[in-house]
Amino acid sequence: MVDMHGNSPKSLRQELLKQRKEFAAKSAFPQIREKLISTIQEFLTSEGKALRAIALYWPIQDELDIRAPLLSWASSDKGRRLALPYARPDKHLDFFEWRDGDSLIPSKHGVLEPIPNNESRPILDPDCIFIPCVGWSGSTANGKTHYWRLGYGGGYFDRTLSELRKKNPKLICIGIGFDWQKLDDAQWSAQTHDEPLDMLLTESGLLR
Repeated sequence: MVDMHGNSPKSLRQELLKQRKEFAAKSAFPQIREKLISTIQEFLTSEGKALRAIALYWPIQDELDIRAPLLSWASSDKGRRLALPYARPDKHLDFFEWRDGDSLIPSKHGVLEPIPNNESRPILDPDCIFIPCVGWSGSTANGKTHYWRLGYGGGYFDRTLSELRKKNPKLICIGIGFDWQKLDDAQWSAQTHDEPLDMLLTESGLLR
């Protein structure tokens, strides 16, 4: 679906966001959305038992809304926590505990974020992070496939993941995308500073 060979990352992002808007308006989209949500529920049922803190995102620009299954996961055990990202001025993210109904503030990018000086909502180091993809790619080396995320271009997640992985090598980072967003090397390839995803979730399932 994506035909953007040889164009700049900026124009590629713009085209992908335009296509995502069109995709979300299609009659088949609710069915695809349900498929993705049920795959998240399966992951949380099978592997969520070992997790204590999961970071999610507040959806913007037709991103998949994953709040419902994660709120359900958190409510089933009082030791479980959810967190939302807060963008710091130094272009790193802090993840603050989030509960349904909390007041949020818009960032300069228009994303709703936690209030950073709320003493009842501490910073958490998540065990698992769900990240929305604008586009994604997969590359195989030595029999192992790595998945990469094309985001909005700010580099916040790459910087943050690099730090968090040093603290917690078992951190699970899951990209959320759609099959049609897959990019080939002629369209986009990951740079040395890009952090790989541990898993990628599309309507085809959970790719590891």
